[in-house]
Amino acid sequence: MNPAFFRNLPAVLAFATATSHAAVNEVEKVGEDVYFHEGEIRPSGHCNNGWVVFEDYVLVIDANFPSGARVIIPKIEAITDKPVRFAFDTHHHGDHAYGNQVWLEKGATPVAHENVVAQMKKYETGLFGDKPGRWEEAAKGRKDVAESKLKAPTLLYRSEMIFDDGKHRVELLHFGTAHTPGDGWAWLPKEKILFSGDACVNGPYNFTGDGNIGDWIKTLDAVKKLGPKIVCPGHGPRGGPELLEDQQAFFIALQDEVKKFAGKEPAEIEAAVPVIMANLKKNERIARYAGNFLPAQVEKAFIEQGGKPWPKPELPKK
Repeated sequence: MNPAFFRNLPAVLAFATATSHAAVNEVEKVGEDVYFHEGEIRPSGHCNNGWVVFEDYVLVIDANFPSGARVIIPKIEAITDKPVRFAFDTHHHGDHAYGNQVWLEKGATPVAHENVVAQMKKYETGLFGDKPGRWEEAAKGRKDVAESKLKAPTLLYRSEMIFDDGKHRVELLHFGTAHTPGDGWAWLPKEKILFSGDACVNGPYNFTGDGNIGDWIKTLDAVKKLGPKIVCPGHGPRGGPELLEDQQAFFIALQDEVKKFAGKEPAEIEAAVPVIMANLKKNERIARYAGNFLPAQVEKAFIEQGGKPWPKPELPKK
């Protein structure tokens, strides 16, 4: 995710999505002791959250930005007096992981797939003794980030991690690269509820810069085999298994559109983005996924298919 993403997130993601079962910023009970909260994208840039109330503790799904974490905490405390012991980062991006310090201060341990830390070492170089990274860039435009601290998850898993108190079971899974190499999924097999992070969203929120579209399609194939009844995405309203189908169908359609430009110069396909947008929006099933990220998505697919990056304008010299 380029540094400008965090500054522009609220504006970029301000796009109409499908009708929700609950309003943005409202808690929705999706199962016994299982909750979903659709985050406020504009102007806050917050992701969605989930949490599961176990016998002795609470597991939160996604740390959010620091300000997003502070929105969620009183809502959890209004439901239960059990402490939040774990905060699961579905991936390393700021709107899902920069709130880790807030949860730590509440006594929770940040949890993630091991590739989340690997990605932080790549992009959050300021945390690991190198030049400033994405956190520092985000802090320039976000007071909540500037006033907090970057904290990497410390409880890691490779293939799966299981929380089970006899009544509730949550499986933290990894199926491969999608939105990022470290995408984690929270699966509740008894309730058949799936929390997807940004590997599945409901609206024009697909950032492809840290992932791989071809792998993303394959990963969604594997995830669909779980057979979820409820899918709680990283952004946008919750839905059913059709969210996985629609998310995958969008990327397949995007690839098909880009294939039409095989062998063409980058400038040609860049100029054709409005046409590609129009073609994708003709399909009612996936039209909601085509938005402001489309130029970058088209470029990413073009590069994956063997094309060259688009020419970048020269920045004026100081």
